[in-house]
Amino acid sequence: MMNEINVVPYIDVTLVLLIIFMVTAPMIVTGTIDLPKVGQASQAPVAALELTIRQDGSTTIRRNTEGEKEKPIARDEIVSAVKSMSPSMEIPVIISAEKSVRYEHVISAMDQLQRAGFTRVGLNLRKE
Repeated sequence: MMNEINVVPYIDVTLVLLIIFMVTAPMIVTGTIDLPKVGQASQAPVAALELTIRQDGSTTIRRNTEGEKEKPIARDEIVSAVKSMSPSMEIPVIISAEKSVRYEHVISAMDQLQRAGFTRVGLNLRKE
């Protein structure tokens, strides 16, 4: 009696299946997701307010115009400072945070502004 299994037919079937998958794999249509791209706008909105959060814990606000000075504010006064500087709730508010700032501080500022009714809140980032 023969005590060995002949594996040659299994190898042949495996190679045929491999070739079939290699030929059909490029023909499979994959779904595409239309993700937003950085820098689609040519420039920042003219009448925006810029909220800056720094690593040392300080927060400042200023209008996004030339020569405008930053006004230091406390983190719990963000909404009142933005309301005092903006004529309407539709003004864009851009949050700029240093790279090393904890993410929860940025989210907290966004949450405060959105709960107050500001609909146009965004993040400022650097193009690389």
